[in-house]
Amino acid sequence: MLRLDGVTAEYEAGRRALDGVDLDVADHETVCVLGPSGSGKSTLLRVVAGLHTPRTGRVVLSGHDQDGVPPHRREVGLMFQDHQLFPQRDVGGNVAFGLRMRGTGRREARTRVAGLLALVGLPGAERRPVAALSGGEQQRVALARALAPRPRLLMLDEPLGQLDRGLRERLVVELSALFRELRTTVLAVTHDQGEAFVLADRVVVMNEGRIAQTGTPLEVWQRPASEFVARFLGFDNVVAATVQGAVADTPWGKLPVEDGTPPGACRLLVRPAGVRLTAPEDGLRCRVEARTFRGGDAASVTLLLRPADGPRLEASCSLREAPANGAEVGAAFDGRDVIRLGAG
Repeated sequence: MLRLDGVTAEYEAGRRALDGVDLDVADHETVCVLGPSGSGKSTLLRVVAGLHTPRTGRVVLSGHDQDGVPPHRREVGLMFQDHQLFPQRDVGGNVAFGLRMRGTGRREARTRVAGLLALVGLPGAERRPVAALSGGEQQRVALARALAPRPRLLMLDEPLGQLDRGLRERLVVELSALFRELRTTVLAVTHDQGEAFVLADRVVVMNEGRIAQTGTPLEVWQRPASEFVARFLGFDNVVAATVQGAVADTPWGKLPVEDGTPPGACRLLVRPAGVRLTAPEDGLRCRVEARTFRGGDAASVTLLLRPADGPRLEASCSLREAPANGAEVGAAFDGRDVIRLGAG
């Protein structure tokens, strides 16, 4: 459906926004692009949409090079974070806008609008003013408007960024189901990894205009390709280490690693789930410095541990098993959660 070959683009000030990006998106696939602010995520969407001209490289849609093709001829839908609804039009008028621009007949447009509003959970809302809608309802109208012309590629730029967390978590599940039902090809950008991991068939992590890692959500979560990716995903247990055989020499002592881990000096990630609490005498002696409640159906607590030797260490445990602040505990390590990071 979409291929980017060596795409380079610049911001207005001449600073590099995209640096030789290669990316493929297959038919009916949902790809989420993750990254911090300034990593080039939104510029990537604008290049694909034809709103930003790349300095070098090619954008290919359905086998056709898009060089010189104006945005309205690319048959892509683009939904922004702020929705950009037309306040002077009612809900039906907003959803029908793209259809009218394409010359769709009134009867067909009415049928299409009614069907889309029912699909996004707003049946019969055609005559409602957009100013009377909640943030979540406006998001649904913006999505219906983007879907109305049947774009071959739907692009979302932080689509849930302005909504509160509870509403975001509910709507992202609905979006995922909707895209599967419609078999829509989707390219979305977000800074929220939880949102991306629910939506995406494949995740792309960007840093300073380059792709740092791509893979399924599970692959990226289990095996971050570099220290940047690990820290972007929220993992802070990263230290210098030297791997020798089945162990790694670290500031926390000798830690087990999985068979086949390449030897030598490296950066090492220890996922919090791989830090098991023990009696102080049975592991690395630590003091509980802070606790963070994570909530959710399987309520958990992230513990910040201060070892007698070495840097601070994060551990994860259930709410019931969480020791109090100031408690003395031991920390043991599961080699399945001790990951040698690449140098990228």
